[in-house]
Amino acid sequence: MGSEELAANLFRITQTESRLKKDNICSEKEANKTHYNIGKNIREVIAKNGGTMPEELPTPKKSLKQLEKENKKSLKKR
Repeated sequence: MGSEELAANLFRITQTESRLKKDNICSEKEANKTHYNIGKNIREVIAKNGGTMPEELPTPKKSLKQLEKENKKSLKKR
């Protein structure tokens, strides 16, 4: 995950947390709805400003599991 995607995720999380507190949302159903709506709004802003949508960002060549497996093998060899 690059800095652009990390920043978008952090912004979504902080905005959702703020709304949950401000509106005193306690139920799981309302919290999920709020989270969804905030995420939708942020995606709209990204698209409107010509940003790259998260699903269009480049993905790493190796998965985290692959890297962990390689790291374990490397440590065993020592």
